[in-house]
Amino acid sequence: MQVLPDVVIELGDGSRLTAFTTLDAPAIAAAVDDSDIRRWLPLPRPYPVELAAEWSTGVSESIRASGAGLVRCIRVDGAMAGCIDVKRVDWRSRTAEIGYWLSPDHRGRGHASRAVAALSSWLLVGQSFERIELRIATENRPSAAVAERAGFSFEGIARNAGFTDAGRVDLGIWSRITGEER
Repeated sequence: MQVLPDVVIELGDGSRLTAFTTLDAPAIAAAVDDSDIRRWLPLPRPYPVELAAEWSTGVSESIRASGAGLVRCIRVDGAMAGCIDVKRVDWRSRTAEIGYWLSPDHRGRGHASRAVAALSSWLLVGQSFERIELRIATENRPSAAVAERAGFSFEGIARNAGFTDAGRVDLGIWSRITGEER
């Protein structure tokens, strides 16, 4: 079985992608209570610290160990700033999708763009993937700006392909392919 390694990816400026720990649980629970995150991600309500603790270690490690993906904490100067994950991994075709969110106090500083660019380059170069996708609700303009800054190309719209707590949404499909590494 193929699995992605349990890595730390340095982003520069005191930022890095690491595994989550149970110590991150209070920050995760607080972050996912943010209305902007809630608008785009259909997460359980309420999202207690206990659920965040289980997700941050047990669930995220089982995703990696099963070969289904990789969950990383976006850390800025040691603090939990957000989450980035690799999902929908297809080992045969060497494709995957990346998802991400940032806590409110870490937005607008380029952390998400650096994380997305670094993780996608690591997958394309270091792990020999051929295609990395971002699937972003068409109304989520800040996330689309992250995709652009991270070097992704907009391909089109998958109609009615996603869902949020408010209902179905169209998803913009963004990609980077082999040869487009930074």
